[in-house]
Amino acid sequence: MHDGSVDLKAEARARIYALPIEAVDPAQPDLFAQDAMWPIFERLRAEDPVHHAVSPTHGPYWSVTRWNDIMAVDSNHQTYSSADGITLQSLEAKAETAKRGTRPSFISMDPPRHDEQRKTVSPVVAPSNLVNMAPVIRERAGQILDSLPIGEEFDWVEHVSKELTAMTLATLFDFPQAERQLLPYWSDMMTNAPGHGPVESWEHKRAEIDKMVDRFTGLWNERVNAPPAGDLISMLAHGESTKNMDRLEYAGNLGLLIIGGNDTTRNTISGSVFALNRNQGEYAKLRADPSLIPAMVSETIRWQTPLAHMARTATEDTELGGKTIKAGDRVVMWYVSGNRDASMVEDPDSYAIGRARPRQHMSFGFGIHRCVGNRLAELQLTIIWEEIMKRFPVIELVAEPLRTHSIFVKGYETLPVVIPRRL
Repeated sequence: MHDGSVDLKAEARARIYALPIEAVDPAQPDLFAQDAMWPIFERLRAEDPVHHAVSPTHGPYWSVTRWNDIMAVDSNHQTYSSADGITLQSLEAKAETAKRGTRPSFISMDPPRHDEQRKTVSPVVAPSNLVNMAPVIRERAGQILDSLPIGEEFDWVEHVSKELTAMTLATLFDFPQAERQLLPYWSDMMTNAPGHGPVESWEHKRAEIDKMVDRFTGLWNERVNAPPAGDLISMLAHGESTKNMDRLEYAGNLGLLIIGGNDTTRNTISGSVFALNRNQGEYAKLRADPSLIPAMVSETIRWQTPLAHMARTATEDTELGGKTIKAGDRVVMWYVSGNRDASMVEDPDSYAIGRARPRQHMSFGFGIHRCVGNRLAELQLTIIWEEIMKRFPVIELVAEPLRTHSIFVKGYETLPVVIPRRL
């Protein structure tokens, strides 16, 4: 299969290296959609790892691209606060937020509120609960894979990645399985800008998110009047630090749990199929030795980096990488770049499932905001691949994927594949 994106990438590379360094701006969703942003990060890591960017679409911000600098920001929540939100919003999105009010969530809080709210929901992904969930996930993975067509093209994102993660998320919320496709739909509504994904306009986005909050408010009202149970809504409704949340805060926490529970795993499941197809030697290695599945899962999470960045706001004047960051400045940690830092990861651009330390990556973040569901993500990916290996000798990519138009969610809208035969 000819990779038609090669010319695009070569063009992007030449253009990026022709710019004066101060004009380099990673916050370009078009480049992410073309998978052509890599030269920006390569150049910034080498020439200006703590870089002040002035973006025409996102405003001024500090761009942090090396592993150790990202770690310094991520593990210091006193100096780098999440209270102003954890993504670099476009100026247009900021104006929209100003109109309708922010939806705070515990990921965009600092201690002590952050710690109290996180503690409320974390039992749902406790090791004991994951042990109970594993057979359910395995049964569903098997059903999904057994329903796939053989010998004809289909979209892996739609039929596998979205399905498995929607089923799991519906279980965590105790949301009706019959309506589970609403969860990835709402996730896409929250993470896309107008004109991308299912979002037609800001009004459309607002209306659909309102419907989501209405639906979940109904579930809240049911659960708050019932004895405490083990699902996320019940935990929030009965939790000491969450039971008095207003609508906006509830909406923010729903957004966090839906996006965190869906987008990341969904895009890594898709990314694993894409990566193995682009690296046939690694795919052959995996087929020869399925015990490499956990290592392949970790390598895919690093190589894919399903959330490209997280943002913080400096609470005081501080120094990072020899630069003075002022109180109030936005600071963006590009996990997608840190995961390709050759000082920490050997031959980082290659996809290699036999790495000595496969779990050395920054896709889950660090410090108090480290991904609460990281073990559940790994579990779903491991199980789906164990079940794939029992059934299909190969999954073949038949065309370039359509990628997400976003500087935050690094994923796939479509991934056209064929499964030639069953085992």
